[in-house]
Amino acid sequence: MSNQLTIVARILAKEEKRDLVKVELLKLIDFTRAEKGCINYDLHQDNKDPNLFLFYENWESYELWQIHMGNQHLADYLKATEGAVVEFIVHEMTNIS
Repeated sequence: MSNQLTIVARILAKEEKRDLVKVELLKLIDFTRAEKGCINYDLHQDNKDPNLFLFYENWESYELWQIHMGNQHLADYLKATEGAVVEFIVHEMTNIS
């Protein structure tokens, strides 16, 4: 049996594209929360740097997260935000407490 997976995804938008990136990120939430294996999928925006967004996600397993990563709504997001994101870093984590 697979262990629960926590994902912390850091998205840094170009300042002039921040609103576009935010709208596109918000579109992902309902689709993703309905996916099999999604425990939570929460989007945050930094209080001091509004160009910085962070998803905090928990998945039942790595395999179910991988299915999520291949879904069409993520491909649509990537296409819509092409050239608008400075940095996109994903941390795959395990809860140790």
